[in-house]
Amino acid sequence: MEKILDIISREVMAAMKASGYEESYGKVTLSNRPDLCEYQCNGAMAAAKKYKCAPFQIADKVAAVLKENQMFEKAESVKPGFLNLTLSPGYLAGYLRQMEEDGERLGCKKSQAPKTILIDYGGPNVAKPLHVGHLRSAIIGESIKRIGKFMGHNMVGDVHLGDWGLQMGLIITELKERKPDLVYFAEDYEGEYPKEPPFTISELEEIYPAASGKSKEDEAYKEAAMEATYELQHGRKGYQALLGHILNVSVSDLKRNYENLHVSFELWKGESDAQPYIPAMVEKMKADGFAYISEGALVVDVKEESDTKEIPPCMILKSDGASLYNTTDLATIVWRMEDYHPDEIIYVVDKRQELYFTQVFRCARKTGLVGPETKLTFLGFGTMNGKDGKPFKTREGGVMRLEYLVSGIQEEMYKKISDNHTVEEAEGRETAKVVGLSAIKYGDLSNQASKDYIFDIERFTSFEGNTGPYILYTIVRIKSILKKYQAQRELPPQAQILPAHTDSEKALMLEISKFNGMMEAAFEEKAPHKVCAYIYDLANAFNHFYHETKIMGEQDEMVQAGFIKLLELTKKALELCIDVLGFEAPERM
Repeated sequence: MEKILDIISREVMAAMKASGYEESYGKVTLSNRPDLCEYQCNGAMAAAKKYKCAPFQIADKVAAVLKENQMFEKAESVKPGFLNLTLSPGYLAGYLRQMEEDGERLGCKKSQAPKTILIDYGGPNVAKPLHVGHLRSAIIGESIKRIGKFMGHNMVGDVHLGDWGLQMGLIITELKERKPDLVYFAEDYEGEYPKEPPFTISELEEIYPAASGKSKEDEAYKEAAMEATYELQHGRKGYQALLGHILNVSVSDLKRNYENLHVSFELWKGESDAQPYIPAMVEKMKADGFAYISEGALVVDVKEESDTKEIPPCMILKSDGASLYNTTDLATIVWRMEDYHPDEIIYVVDKRQELYFTQVFRCARKTGLVGPETKLTFLGFGTMNGKDGKPFKTREGGVMRLEYLVSGIQEEMYKKISDNHTVEEAEGRETAKVVGLSAIKYGDLSNQASKDYIFDIERFTSFEGNTGPYILYTIVRIKSILKKYQAQRELPPQAQILPAHTDSEKALMLEISKFNGMMEAAFEEKAPHKVCAYIYDLANAFNHFYHETKIMGEQDEMVQAGFIKLLELTKKALELCIDVLGFEAPERM
């Protein structure tokens, strides 16, 4: 279904042409003065230069043509040459009826040329609990993936686990000190390794920080950890069996925590999965003349003549032959291209890593790991800060575990729900989980991804203002009205959305009509905050209409039925939007 703005532009372009001017001057935008009109065209201002006349002369002619068009209730020429446009209520109601007839997509077309887009988000390290620093990547990445799927693309999410390098050697070394008799440490062991892991997730999460602390104080311990890392990476069977246990235990816990956030991944690959691709990749870079030795390390130059700041070479191997994050990320691109042939790979990571990804992307292109047809996109996000403007911490000054943050917000929501009205504890707790998740996700996603923001629990959990709970409260209010109506009567078979009777009803209809254009823009710009802005405006428009209109008290059966159809469409638009943002609405609050 064509976007309403495109339809209006087409009509105004035709009027421009009929008036003797180039149709390109007829482009229409939303009005920046909604008190004066709904849409505007400023093309006469630019056309005046070409046609050597006053802008209002052009606007007058075009307005005269548009006044004959039944799409518009008003088409006015306003000096010095603006075209102010107001849609006719009948046309707008007809457009909404078409959206309704389209079913679950509300007139939003799927892409005619669907792409395979691999999206790298999450990025947790195994053997460590998720903390608040993992929140933005998970929430933003999940939302972009959902928006892409809604638009018809094949979106493949990869968690990209940190499961390689010194941290694995540290865990193995600490485990060896604590349980030296485990068969994994016996070099001459030839049997099958146990299927059950020799540790729980709680033990594993305690082992790593203990080992990390020791390595900073004990040089011999650190050497042992580096040796264990080397042996693991060079195929020692017992250590690789331990790695398998570490991954299984960690991934089970990570999945549980991500599921609580309504975040999921199609792929649970890690840095270790890229290792088999490294040797051939490195040899090809050498053979093709891209990689060379500099100060003992193997590097690839990635600077370009147009650079205004220094871009260092991309290091492929350290002087001791060890791989780095660069190596792993490049090898990961190799397997992604081999297995998925993506049209685009999106990396949702901290914006402070921009230089690093500039190096990796340039190296991948220069060495032919990706062709010109494959897009590599860095989507850098800002930091989540406390009220002091500094990165969010616990009261003790440490990094907060993500599950503690989530449970804290759920508790806050439960208190507010309990204070508002009597509710059974089980239902209240379940509702608090649903509404609490909306507070976290909407609080994050309503900000432009690249910007830092203040994580304000009190504001985010409020039922008023630009918050997730306010959006859910609006949906629940609509559900309540629909249930009351259904309990009293059935919709007449001929019920339909009618032309607006009041300004507030028309304002609601105008907001609904923007749905498909907004969703396209949110995908193209990878901007979940556009979805948030839309549903906040839509919720406000509905609540204004609700407070001004006696929906259940309306005496005219067909007018009331028209209201109900409009509410159903509003609810559907809101629910589609919160679904792509990654949360849902309860039945009541």
